Amino acid sequence: MKKTDADKLQNEYEKLVAGLQEANQDGEDNDMLSNPVDSLTLSKDMLDEAIPGNIRKAEHFIAFLKRFIEYLKTRMRVLHVVAETPQSFLAHLKEITFIEKRPLKFAAERLTSLVRTLELTNIDEHYSLQKVAGFGTLVASYESGFLLILEPYETEHATVPNPIFHFTCLDPSLAIQPVFERFSSVIITSGTISPLDMYPKMLRFQAVKEVSYPMTLTRNAFFPMVITRGSDQVPISSRFEVRNDPAVVRNFGSILVDMSRVVPDGIVAFFPSYLYMESIVSAWYDMGILSEVWKHKLLFVETPDAMETSIALKNYREACNNGRGAVLLSVARGKVSEGIDFDHHYGRAVIMFGIPYQYTESRILKARLEFLRDNYRIKENEFLTFDAMRHAAQCVGRVLRGKTDWGLMVFADQRFARKDKREKLPRWIDQYIIEQHSNLSTDTAVLLAKKFIRQISQPFDHTQTGISLWTLEDIEEKQRKDKEEMDRAAATLPELAPVAPAVEEDYAMEVDIEDGIDDSVLAGMDIPVGM
Repeated sequence: MKKTDADKLQNEYEKLVAGLQEANQDGEDNDMLSNPVDSLTLSKDMLDEAIPGNIRKAEHFIAFLKRFIEYLKTRMRVLHVVAETPQSFLAHLKEITFIEKRPLKFAAERLTSLVRTLELTNIDEHYSLQKVAGFGTLVASYESGFLLILEPYETEHATVPNPIFHFTCLDPSLAIQPVFERFSSVIITSGTISPLDMYPKMLRFQAVKEVSYPMTLTRNAFFPMVITRGSDQVPISSRFEVRNDPAVVRNFGSILVDMSRVVPDGIVAFFPSYLYMESIVSAWYDMGILSEVWKHKLLFVETPDAMETSIALKNYREACNNGRGAVLLSVARGKVSEGIDFDHHYGRAVIMFGIPYQYTESRILKARLEFLRDNYRIKENEFLTFDAMRHAAQCVGRVLRGKTDWGLMVFADQRFARKDKREKLPRWIDQYIIEQHSNLSTDTAVLLAKKFIRQISQPFDHTQTGISLWTLEDIEEKQRKDKEEMDRAAATLPELAPVAPAVEEDYAMEVDIEDGIDDSVLAGMDIPVGM
């Protein structure tokens, strides 16, 4: 290849010597938003630099990459967890292999240039090399806000080493920093960013205005309720101490069976983790609960495998379309909770089994919590609760995807009844959770669900005009009323007497800014210079 492509490589080398960039600059404005990794990886100052001389020639760069790969292989031959900063990693790398930080920064860009020069078509063959080069570029580009964690085993209970090198971002503000630098005004809006005061702290910006808007609907289209205990009055919760209690597992199953019986079409149920969902489903099978659910609806389960989940989603929608109805068991932070819409008959109820806290023994999470505590003074429990309630809102929000949609939101955990938890939910959800519906038993919740579905199924005027949709006349009328209110408020304020300027009469004078002060006047002024 070296002989056949000698001219191409020589031409590329000459371009690199001249400091030319081969990337297409036409789409620069869109590159940052469409490919944020590249924009974060390489700063503008670095992009303006030429590729370092010791990796400009193709054979030098290949030798450079080989040394880096051999170093990584050596580092991953460990049987204990290693955590270090990028600075420490780079210092050790330079000591062992004499690889410096600057050429490592350009590893990803140089590999892309080489692949393009050689006109290689089968990119998949070089995917591993691209990952290694990208890893080197990231490590060399960021000195703060990141941590390297090397875990020798894939899981806690594994006995065969399968090392994983994590390059973990601890500082969430790095992701949005390029946006703040590029635009003078930024609006962050979502249905699940709550509480609002947490985001300026974590993303390091000063909010000019923070507003939480209520939901505007022609009718009460969703019904949030908190189930704190089963029909046998045993409290239900996904807390570690009681999550596998047979009474709690049975009561969770009773909620699913009863809701499957009274709710039409599709039901989506979320669990805090895959591991917990597997244990609950296994217990439900032994208790005969799944057999009861199958009498009313088909049952599908989300798995970590993307292909299996896609098939399950397709069959779930078909079951909802043909009137059979279905239940989809899913996981918070999974594929279903993040980007799948369950509008109309695909999601008439969402059940949140437990509060989706993160796995607190995760080394990555521990490092992130320590970073937030030391740099932003955010306590561990404060962040964990904020994160869990944000994901709970993300899950139950799947049920309402439009102005004409409706459904049930079921929070199945006694901790949702606490005020400190509920106040972290978005305002548009929390405002509809009245006190009487925040501490329900399973049988009472089922009765209320029946009543809601009976009422919501009645014919109604679908016209949203004047309520949730405004015409131009409605907007002008609103502006007129607001102006009248402001005028009335201004009229009621007492007139303030003008305050005399606190300047001695000897030094008060009119100055024409355009012409300035005449030199003779300035020379005759007696201006004190001391205190």
